[in-house]
Formats: sequence, structure tokens, C-alpha cells
Amino acid sequence: MSQWRWGRRSLRTRLLMTVMVPLLALLLMNSLITYVGALIYANHVHDKNLIDDTLTLVQLMATKSPDGNVTSQAAFLLEYEPEGRNYFSVFSAKHGLVAGNPTLLPPDGLFKDGNETQLYDIQIEKHALRAASIQMTNPRDATDELEVTVAETLHDRHMEARQILLLSIPAQTVLIFAAFLLVWLGVRTGLRQLDPLTTQLANRQHDLAPIGDEDVPEEILPLTRTIDGLFARLRAMLALQERFIADAAHQLRTPLAGLSVHAERAQASSDSATVQDALNHIQRLIQRANRTSSQLLALTRAQTIEHEDGDSEPLDMAVLIPELVGQRVHEAIAANIDLGYDGPAGPLWIDGDRHRLQEMLDNLIDNSLRYAGSGALMTVALSREGEDICLAVEDNGPGVPLAWIERLGERFFRVPGCAEEGSGLGLAIVQRIAEWHDAKVRYFAASKKGGLRVEIIFPVKRG
Repeated sequence: MSQWRWGRRSLRTRLLMTVMVPLLALLLMNSLITYVGALIYANHVHDKNLIDDTLTLVQLMATKSPDGNVTSQAAFLLEYEPEGRNYFSVFSAKHGLVAGNPTLLPPDGLFKDGNETQLYDIQIEKHALRAASIQMTNPRDATDELEVTVAETLHDRHMEARQILLLSIPAQTVLIFAAFLLVWLGVRTGLRQLDPLTTQLANRQHDLAPIGDEDVPEEILPLTRTIDGLFARLRAMLALQERFIADAAHQLRTPLAGLSVHAERAQASSDSATVQDALNHIQRLIQRANRTSSQLLALTRAQTIEHEDGDSEPLDMAVLIPELVGQRVHEAIAANIDLGYDGPAGPLWIDGDRHRLQEMLDNLIDNSLRYAGSGALMTVALSREGEDICLAVEDNGPGVPLAWIERLGERFFRVPGCAEEGSGLGLAIVQRIAEWHDAKVRYFAASKKGGLRVEIIFPVKRG
């Protein structure tokens, strides 16, 4: 296990092993091919010699042995082999064996296509032999046919093939290891191209700028682009944290300063009415600070627009939205606002996050409850708009002047002249949550008399 880990950590070792194993396999395969080729060549040469020996015996039978017998000296020479023995035989069609080994008999039908020399394999006394046979007319009897056969063992053929293989292996080995050395030098030189990139990253302190593709080898571009993606996410996260700190400092400065002023009032005055008034102001400022901090946190969460596995799920808006609206009815009644819902009976499915959708709808309803005014009408409507789904929140309050509608959704933007307290973050949260759902936010004047209509267009769930 430790060796595997060591190899995994060393890119050079893994590259060399990746090359070395195929090179060794190539050496073995090349040796096998060399041996087979050498054996084919040895068989070709020995077959030719075997045919020559057979023709020599035929010539001997025709000229030197008119009686059909082979001298003992000739028989010795024909059967001699340093590492084994050879065989020969002469069979007469009329008289049977004339000379040689009685077991060396050509197979039946060997000469059905003519009297040419025939080569074939045979086995005698558990020895594999290669044989050559020829048919001739008996010199003593023109009506008789002789079958002359010479055979040899395969020992010499295999020995010569092994010798050729042994002669070629050293050269092949040197060639393979020379190739391995060149690969090693190439890998070593190639990996040095990573040194400038390593030095560049090592010299960085807090710089999260992209590495870029310039002077980066093509093979590691996927790695550097992945690192650039990581840097981009880190930059976005740090920017989000910096924005949150700046927003918190901006929004909490006023209530904290007010708390300090009214606390000093309470401490400096002995009048119970003044103290009570200061405490009331302190309580309202604390509530404002709590709401602002809560909305800042909500905005920070909403601005994290990257999706992760498990964030989204199929949601039926025709079921979810009425349920969420129902949870706000008591607050609407307390604010003397008529809150209603209008939507279809059939399902309307999207891919979304229930908690984000609830936070988005709560901010839309809070916005109307805060600014529509007592006695206003507010309607949450759900409908299909072409292939998409439209969620709308509309009220008949004073509305927003047309000159400012385009700025709704900006962080900390509040319509000039608005008397109600607020942080200017509610619609910004709605905007970010809509972006998380790939939805679009639209703002309209509800009617010529006033009011505000906010529409969120969601893409329908596919499949």
C-alpha cells in the first residue's frame, strides 16, 4: 500500500512505469516474433537440404546400387546426426522394404498427383520427424516402383532458431533500454516545464488572479483552468464577505449611533418620561438593527447563486404558494390588509428550493404589508405564462413612481420620500433568489391609480 502511494505521488515514476511496462512487453513480443521467424527460416533451409538428401539417395540407387541395396557406409552417412538420428527407407511396390527403416513408410495416396518430391511430418518412436519422399522406377525392374524416403528430427531446426534468438536478444535489449533512457530524459525535461508555473504560484501571497493559458503546456491546461475556476470562486466568496462587512457597517451605523444617543439621554436625565422615551427609541432601534442584520444575512445567502447537488427538488407551486400565503394571513389581518390568493387548480412544477422560495415570498409580502398602507388589498397570484410559470404579488397601495421602478431590486435603494422605515434589502433578496432559480423579476405599476405589481417568471420543470 505504501509503495502504491509513493508511486501515486511521483508523477515522474508513474510516467516511467507507464512506459517501461509496455517496453518490456514489446521486448517479449519481439523475441517471440524473432523466434518464430528464425524457426520458419530454419525449416525452409532444412526442407531444401532434406529434398537434396532424398534426390542424392535416388541418384545413388540409380547409379551406385543397381541391385537396390545401400552400403553400410552410405546408410551411416544418411542416418548420422550429432544430436539424434536421421532415417531413410526404400520400399518396393513388389518386394516391400529394400533398405532402411521399416517404420518409415510414406502415407497412402502421397503420390496421387505425380512423382514430385513430397514433404510431410511424421512421428516414429515418439520422435517428431520431417520427411521427404520421391517415387522412382526400380532400376532392376522397369515394372516395379520404388518409394525413397529420407527423414530427420526437428532438433537442429529448433536449435538454430534459438541461436538466432539468443543473438538478437542483446541488441533488442540495448535498443529497448536506450529507448527507455530517452523517455526518462524526455519526461525529466518535460516536467521541468512545470517549474515556472510552480514558482509563480509559490510566489503568490494573496493574489487570486487567474493563471491564464499563456506559457502553460497544453496537457496541464485542464488543471490550470480548474485552479482558475477555484480562484474565481474564492474571489467571489471573499468579495461576498467584504460586501457583507461593508453593508453591515453601512446599515448598522445609524441604529448604533441612535442607540448611543438615546442611551446618553436616559443616563443624563432624571425625568422618568424622558427616560421612558429614550428606552422606547432604543427598543425600536434594536428591532431595526435586528431586522437589518437578518436581511443582510438573507441577502448574503441569496447572493450565493451556485447550485450544489441536492439544493433543488421538484416543487408544485400550486400547492406550495397557497400554503406559504396562508402562514401570513394573521399578520395581514393585524395590519388591516386584505390578503388573498388566486391560482389554478392543476399542478405547476418547477425545480427549486422550498426555503429560498419561502424567503422570497415573505419579502414580497413584507414589502406590501409595510408600504401598501392600512386598508389596502394584496393578491398573490399564480398562473401559466406560455411555457413558464408566473408568480405575482400585487397591491393597491401608493405604488412607486415610474421614474424609480427600474431601480427596484438594487441593494439599499429606497424610494425617495418614503416615510416607512426599511433597509432597502427586501427586493434585492427577491432578485438574488430569483436568479438562483433562473427566474426573471419584473416590476409594474398595478394601475393608473397606483399600486405595485411584482412578477417572477420561473422556467417550467422539464421531463
